[in-house]
This record gives sequence, C-alpha cells and structure tokens, in this order.
Amino acid sequence: SGMDLAGNKWYILPAVCVVTLCLLLMMTITVLWIKLNNMTTERDQLQSSYNSLNVSRDQLQTSYNTLTTKKDQLQTSYDSLIKERDQLHTSYNTMTTKKDQLQTSYNSLSKERDQLQKQKDELQKNLTNLVGWIFFTSKLYYISSEKKSWPESRQDCRKRGLDLIVINSKEEQEFVEKLSTSKNYGVYIGLTDTKGVWRWVDGTSMTT
Repeated sequence: SGMDLAGNKWYILPAVCVVTLCLLLMMTITVLWIKLNNMTTERDQLQSSYNSLNVSRDQLQTSYNTLTTKKDQLQTSYDSLIKERDQLHTSYNTMTTKKDQLQTSYNSLSKERDQLQKQKDELQKNLTNLVGWIFFTSKLYYISSEKKSWPESRQDCRKRGLDLIVINSKEEQEFVEKLSTSKNYGVYIGLTDTKGVWRWVDGTSMTT
C-alpha cells in the first residue's frame, strides 16, 4: 500500500503540471485573442481614418482645383480690366489732346471773329459817315440830293460806275420804301419797260 501511495503521488504531479500548463496556455490564448481583437479594432479604425483622410484629401484636391480655376479666371478678368483701363486712359489722353486743340482753334477763331467784327463795325461806321451813302445788308446805296428825271438819274449813276437800284428781295423792297418815305421824295429804281416788257437795268425780268 505504501507503494501505491507513492505511485499515486507521481501520477498527481504530472496531472497538476498539465492542468497548469493548460491554464497558462488558455490564458495566453485569451490574452492573444484579446490583443488580436484590439489590433483588429485599431486596424479597422485606422482603415476608417485612412479612408476618411482619402475622402478629405479628394475634397481638398477638388476645392484646390476649383480655387485654381477661379484664380485663373480672376487673373484673366484682372488682365482684361487692366487692358481696358489702359485703352480708356489712352482714349482719354487722345480726347484731352483733341479737346485742347479744338479749344485753341476755337479761341483763335473767336479772336479772329472779334477782329473781323470790329473791322466790319469800323468799316460800316466809316461808310455811314460818307455823305449820300447808306449801308444795308452788305450793300451800299448812294442817295443823291439832286432832283432829276429817271434818265438823268441813271446817267448820273453810270458816271459813278453804278446803276439804279435792282430790288432782289422783299427786305430790300421794304428798305427802299422806307427810304423814299424818310426822304419825302420818290426814289428811282432800275426798272424800265423795253418794248412793252418790264425789265431791270441789269437785264433780268421783273417778277411779282
């Protein structure tokens, strides 16, 4: 019986070792499984983060491309505006130069006009001061103080290199009528009937 007890002890010890090893193995497997699960979870999280980063990167790339396109469009618009501004500036300078030239021409013409007006006024004043001469609408009329017949009056005019009045307008007719009234005697006009046809002394026919 003593031998049996000793044999049983030897059997129990290996069994305990095997159980212990099994427990250690199970614990190791459990720890490894837990670590594997954790690593899998971390891998999935990393993959998700990676995918998210890829999406964000693609979105950023799209945004970058869009911004680059807009920047290029803005640059094109800016260049176009700069060109248009330069053209407008050139046109403005050209118009300013033309305006200055026109202003100079206007001033010169105004000065010339004023001088001509002054000369005209002086000439008209001098002509008015001539005895027997009257100025009206760019024409000079000589009024003699002597009373003569129509033929004598025309002869006197022709001696002076002139001729009797030929009325060419209603204004001139009214002028002659007023002149005749103011002088209190008739004024001869250059109208005569040749062979029954009334003609002016310059050969033109009389019109109504």
